Amino acid sequence: MQNFTFKNPTEIIFGMQTIFQIGEEAAKFGNKVLLVYGQGSIKKNGVYDNVVKSLKGAKLEITEFFGVKSNPVLSHLEEGIILAKREKINVIVAVGGGSVLDESKAIAAGAKTDGDVWDFFVNQTSIQDALPLLTVLTLSATGSEMNPTAVITNEGKQQKFEISSPFLFPKVSILDPTTMYSVPKSYTAYSAVDTISHVIEGYFTGDDPYTPIQDRIVEGIVQSIMENTEICLDNPEDYQGRAVMMWAATLALNGLPVSGIGEFSFPNHMIEHSLSAIYDIAHGAGLSIVIPGWMTYAASGAPVKFAQFAERIFGIVSNSPERTAEMGIEALKSWFRNIGSPVSLSEVNISENDIEMIAENATMLAQKWQLHEYTKDVITEVLKLCC
Repeated sequence: MQNFTFKNPTEIIFGMQTIFQIGEEAAKFGNKVLLVYGQGSIKKNGVYDNVVKSLKGAKLEITEFFGVKSNPVLSHLEEGIILAKREKINVIVAVGGGSVLDESKAIAAGAKTDGDVWDFFVNQTSIQDALPLLTVLTLSATGSEMNPTAVITNEGKQQKFEISSPFLFPKVSILDPTTMYSVPKSYTAYSAVDTISHVIEGYFTGDDPYTPIQDRIVEGIVQSIMENTEICLDNPEDYQGRAVMMWAATLALNGLPVSGIGEFSFPNHMIEHSLSAIYDIAHGAGLSIVIPGWMTYAASGAPVKFAQFAERIFGIVSNSPERTAEMGIEALKSWFRNIGSPVSLSEVNISENDIEMIAENATMLAQKWQLHEYTKDVITEVLKLCC
């Protein structure tokens, strides 16, 4: 196990009926609130009414900013920054899933600079301050409620890039599993894939060979997600199922599972970001396409960890690590398919003829993330395994 420092300053308030605490918590950081949300689903399931009631009860002045889309885009983000500055906002409350939380983080940073917010994403300048952010989570997947990272798509340049800064940790995140009762089956499935992807990236790419604690954390999260996804698809209002999925997604990307594993990377996310940047498909759907192909590529040179995953998650044992790894990859792919998430480019109408273009786009992010081994040719090879 490698040396590490773990610090996560976000306060989590978890459980049923916790939404009503958002007003009291937000008032600790300011009195002029920018309420950020998506396309309006929170008005259908009662979350909006409960949040507004709590904020008004704390005598906070509310400015609404809505319309955040899945795969949030730069143009809408810039509108939010302008609004936050004009209204002299001093605290942001984000209500929604990872897309809403990510755009809210970028608004929080952009509102405290006179420069171009995209400069943060292309490493032209660093974040020096941000408005305080509180979140009410309604879709668990990205872990954005307990990490300092945000992802935005520059639709003009077809670039899906990220920012990360200690200033972007939410101050408080409220996690009420009942808010996910109305999540459609498709997004329940995509959220499960996204959560699994977050933990297996470090699991498979970490450079320390002896990480038994971290491995068991990852494997436990994966097993819990798989078991409870099936529960929630069968009964969307199963409280315990939703609670497990919500907390598992938060733990998956709050820094704990990768503490001590050494250097690691996110090759699946690197490739998928190009799919959602170019085609605007759901992030989880893109990941369920990329992951089996990438695993096949990576396991061909180093099958042992993939064989461990197959044995511990699926109970697969064979006469060689290569065969065990292969069977485990197929088992995960089958599970993705069974929960309704796509597992090939053709299923989302992406032609094999587009692979070179996708690979060229992904190479930009590979360079940004310093994944030098992922050349255009390597990314092309992975994408061909995703057909």
